[in-house]
Amino acid sequence: MSTTLPAPHSFKRSGILLLDKPAGMTSHDVVAITRRKAGTRKVGHAGTLDPMATGLLVLGLNGSTRLLTYIVGADKEYLARIRLGQSSTTDDAEGDLFEAVPAAALSVISETDILAGIANLTGDIVQTPSSVSAIKVNGKRAYDLVREGVEVELKSRPVTVSEFEVLGVVRGESDSGSSFIDVEVRVVCSSGTYIRALARDLGAGLGVGGHLTALRRTRIGPFRTSAAADLEDLDVEAALLSPVSVVELLFDVLRLSDEQTVDLGHGKRIQVPGRPDAEQAAAVSPEGRLIGLVTVTDGVARTLINFPEDAE
Repeated sequence: MSTTLPAPHSFKRSGILLLDKPAGMTSHDVVAITRRKAGTRKVGHAGTLDPMATGLLVLGLNGSTRLLTYIVGADKEYLARIRLGQSSTTDDAEGDLFEAVPAAALSVISETDILAGIANLTGDIVQTPSSVSAIKVNGKRAYDLVREGVEVELKSRPVTVSEFEVLGVVRGESDSGSSFIDVEVRVVCSSGTYIRALARDLGAGLGVGGHLTALRRTRIGPFRTSAAADLEDLDVEAALLSPVSVVELLFDVLRLSDEQTVDLGHGKRIQVPGRPDAEQAAAVSPEGRLIGLVTVTDGVARTLINFPEDAE
């Protein structure tokens, strides 16, 4: 008696996945695993994490990859550990470490000094990204150029660090006998802020060098790790957030009539008298399907982007 094996499952629904990335894995690895588990190539992400880092990755599947554009720019929250007393070539623990400063140099640094240094890195600041970042220089990633031996100087950029909170300070000694100060922090910042660069600049400002030894992203916009699935036992069907449940967290929602749904789907402008102006609003059909994103001006809504109907 022959047995016919079932065909590989191909996942055709659209939606957003919240995943808790483990350490030692690239964001590309997470995307590749998700593609295999979901049986679709159409998987994208709203911002990477370094292999050393853990925490929240937001992935989009199928048509909902279009939503990632509106998530990637959201503010982010991190928990991090900054080690003062030694710099690294990558501004984190994955790079080569420079010589540690003498213990005497660290002994004179008080918690008040650390708080003052952090205050200088809080608010609207100008930051130079780490040279091993994913920023493109002449079409190539900066970290690829560094690996090729090319000296990379990235332009400084304005970022906002809205919260930079010290959670704890521990003084210790490494296995090699070097003294250090570990500063546990919580950071809330704008998209494009490099926590590695904050660690580097804090150490530089205190005159002792610094680098990042641990990083966990706990929030992107309204999404938190508390709602994220583990990659190892990921059930895509169970973990997938519907497009409508996501846009309800991101935008004002415009509930459409059947006629408006048809018109908007055909690219027509629709009358929405009494609605306040909005640069972006989510248009939802009577059945609860995301039709698209619209802009509303003087009681008229026009399409910014349409979303394909999910294939169940």
